[in-house]
Amino acid sequence: MAFIGSSLLRETLTMILAGGQGERLSPLTELRSKPSVPFGGKYRIIDFALSNCLNSGLRKIHVLTQYKSDSLNQHIYEAWNIFNPELGEYIYSVPPQQKISNNWYTGTANAIFQNINLISDQNHKWVIILSGDHIYKMDYLKMLQYHIEKDADLSISSLDVPKSTASRFGVLQIDTDYKILSFIEKPKSPPEIPDKPGSSFVNMGTYIFKASTLINTLKEMEKKKIQNDDFGKHVIPYMLEQGRSIYSYRFEDENRKSKPYWVDVGTIDSYYAASMDLISVSPEFNLYDSHWPLRTGQLQFPPAKTLSHEGERVGRAFNSLICDGTIISGGLVERSIISPNVRVNSYTYITDSIIFNNCNIGRHSRIRRAIIDKNVNIPEGTEIGFDVETDKKRFTVSETGIVVIPKNYQF
Repeated sequence: MAFIGSSLLRETLTMILAGGQGERLSPLTELRSKPSVPFGGKYRIIDFALSNCLNSGLRKIHVLTQYKSDSLNQHIYEAWNIFNPELGEYIYSVPPQQKISNNWYTGTANAIFQNINLISDQNHKWVIILSGDHIYKMDYLKMLQYHIEKDADLSISSLDVPKSTASRFGVLQIDTDYKILSFIEKPKSPPEIPDKPGSSFVNMGTYIFKASTLINTLKEMEKKKIQNDDFGKHVIPYMLEQGRSIYSYRFEDENRKSKPYWVDVGTIDSYYAASMDLISVSPEFNLYDSHWPLRTGQLQFPPAKTLSHEGERVGRAFNSLICDGTIISGGLVERSIISPNVRVNSYTYITDSIIFNNCNIGRHSRIRRAIIDKNVNIPEGTEIGFDVETDKKRFTVSETGIVVIPKNYQF
């Protein structure tokens, strides 16, 4: 396998697509983009792609933002302002600037095309394109080594899934050398992996291009007036028609579990399920692996604290994630995720719920199967999650009955 030295990494540019609107995650995305939605108590969704970059040795990163990007821009500045420009390292937020048209970004490939100068001006040799709204662990350096070894124009990271579920994704048809023969969006009969019958390769939205190929292809399609908005729908099929060398890279998971972990938390129910996995006895996604550290902004709060008072007022937390600054004062928390700076007051019961930063849960409240966004003050005696019809009159309730209270909600 080819060896990647530091000089070659300096010729590699990373571009993270983080402009997703995340409409199906509403109301969590009413005031923020999908990549900046909190996850796991102290993280944001984009932290996982950025941590992958950091652990892979990538130090030249552009984050392409678009919708409701205030929260994301602030997070990148406060939590990820760790690179040294004097050493050629950086992480920059790049908003739509209408450089080549009067449009916002109209798709994944269009976002890159509108910022093509960021690639060409510094003579980068390879471009890694990532999605900022997936949760997984991956060493992009291994994929870059594979890309160079294959001398590919484009490499696509692929997750093998049962053929029966592959029709929900873009599916890759490959030969025995993993060269991609066709790319099919949501096929009724997905092609199988040659060396693994019964499974299919689906597109993870992680790409490595030869920089020259990426630039020339996007410009060529624009000149020919061929639609080039989206990689999956437009650019990859065009490159296959032109006979470009495109290879599938089998996703190698750094999560070190029995099966690969890659999750797109695109709905309230999938977000809730992925969050609740973190508090299970043996979670599928491991937050505690020191070999693959996950970075985020460290808020300056004191340690979490439980307070017990005489009689029934005993502050307790079971099978839960409790973040800094939280005080559980005479209340009971079980199977829940409590974010920083939350106050749980006496006689309160919280179960199977996610509480975001800076919330106050009033006395005698009962919270069940709920997601409470930031800065919400729950009045004394409030019940949420016990009467679905009452909850639906005030809040968003998901298909599986998860009640979501939006950020800054006033009772």
